[in-house]
Amino acid sequence: MSRPAVVWFRRDLRLHDLPTLLSASDAADEAVALFVLDDALLRPSGPRRRAFLTNCLRALDDDLGGRLLVAQGDPATVVPAVVREFDAAEVHISSDHGPYGTRRDEAVAEALRDVPLVATGSPYAVTPGRVTKPDGSPYKVFSAFRRAWSEHGWHSPAVTGADTIGWIDPGDTGLRVPVPEATVDSLPPAGEKAALRRWREFRDGTLDRYATDRDRPAFDGTSGLSPYLKFGCIHPRTLLHDLRDRNNDGAVTFRSELAWRDFYADVLFHRPETARTNYNADFDAITYDSGPDADELFAAWCEGRTGFPIVDAGMRQLLAEGVMHNRVRMIVASFLTKDLHLPWWRGARHFMRCLVDGDLASNQHNWQWTAGCGTDAAPYFRVFNPTRQGEKFDPTGEYVRRWVPELRNVEGSRVHSLPDGPPEGYPEPIVDHAHERRVALDRYARIRPPR
Repeated sequence: MSRPAVVWFRRDLRLHDLPTLLSASDAADEAVALFVLDDALLRPSGPRRRAFLTNCLRALDDDLGGRLLVAQGDPATVVPAVVREFDAAEVHISSDHGPYGTRRDEAVAEALRDVPLVATGSPYAVTPGRVTKPDGSPYKVFSAFRRAWSEHGWHSPAVTGADTIGWIDPGDTGLRVPVPEATVDSLPPAGEKAALRRWREFRDGTLDRYATDRDRPAFDGTSGLSPYLKFGCIHPRTLLHDLRDRNNDGAVTFRSELAWRDFYADVLFHRPETARTNYNADFDAITYDSGPDADELFAAWCEGRTGFPIVDAGMRQLLAEGVMHNRVRMIVASFLTKDLHLPWWRGARHFMRCLVDGDLASNQHNWQWTAGCGTDAAPYFRVFNPTRQGEKFDPTGEYVRRWVPELRNVEGSRVHSLPDGPPEGYPEPIVDHAHERRVALDRYARIRPPR
C-alpha cells in the first residue's frame, strides 16, 4: 500500500475546482485533510473573521464526512508532526504569495526535510508573478495589467470533489483540537455550498445591473462574494468560467473587479514591503497628525460619530456586520486621510481587525489608492466631499437612515446635509471639510516632485 499524502488547506476551503486534490491523487490513494490554526494569522484577525473562518471549517468538515483534522500551532512544527503521525509521503498545498505565507511555506518546506511540499494552483485566477511586461518586469498600472491578464487567460475549473481522493479519518490523535462554536451574529452563511449559492443568486439576478448598482450602498447591488473569495470557498476561475460568454456591462465590470484582486496580489508579491509602507516613496515625506487630539479624531472615526452621515453609516455598518460597501470604503478612507490627516495604515489596520473579508493585498492597496500613495492612485487633489458623495450615491438617504438611527426622522437627501442642524443625539461635524481639504492639498503640494 502506498503512503498517504497530506492535503493542507489554507485559503482554499472547498472541494470543487481545487487542483491540489488532483495533484495529491496522482501521488497517493488516500490523504489526510489538515487545517492549521496559526496564531500569526489569527492574532490580527478580529472576532468576525475568526468566527467566519470557524464556520467555514465546520462546513468543510461536514463536506469531508467529519474527517478534517484541525490542529493548532506553528505550521513549521504542526505539519511535520502530522506527516510523522500518518507516515505521509508528500504535503500538497495551494501556493501562497503573500509576505507571511511565503516565509511560512519556506519554513515548513525546510522542516519537512525529504518530504516534498507540493504547491498546485493559487487563490487567484492568474498566479502572482505570471503576468509581466515583455521585458519580464511587473506592471505598475492596472489598465495595462488587465489587458495582459485577459490575454494570458486562466485554466478551466478543475474537476474535483470529495471523492477525488480517499480521506483518512484522523481519529482522536493528540494533534486534533476542537473547533469552537462561532458566537458572532450577522455573519454570511459559511462554506462552499453557501458560496456557490450566493454566486448563482448574483449571476442570475443582479449581475446585469452590477455596473451601475454596485455604487449604491442602499442596494443589494454587489456580489457579496468577497468573504468566500478570501477563504477560497469559491475560486475566481469558477466565476470567470461561468462568465465566458457574457459581455454586457455588468459582466465586463465584474471581470474587471476580479482583475483588480489579482493585480493587488501581484503588486504585493513584487513589493511585499507595501503591506506596511507607501508604494510611492514620495509620500514618506507627507505630514500626518499625531498626539491626543489626533487619537480622539481617530476614535470618533472608528466609532461612527464624526458628524458626517455617510461616513458614520459606513463605520457603524463595519462594526455591526464586519462588512462595508465598497463605495463607502473609499469615502471613509478619504475622510480619514484627507479630512483628519491621519496615516492610511491606521485605517487599514482597523479595517483588517473588523472586516470579515479582510484581505491584506486588496485592503492595503485600496487604502493607498485613496490616500494617493499607491499604484494607479487617485490624484493628490482628489478629496472626496463626504456630503456630496452621500447625496450622489445614497440620494434617498436610505443607507444612512439604516445605520444611523439618530437620523431616521430626517427625510430624503436632507439626511446628508442636515440643513436644520444635527438632531438631538447626533454630533456636530468634527471638522470643517472645506478647511481640511485646503490643508490636505497644501500638504500634498509640498511633497510633489519637481517637474
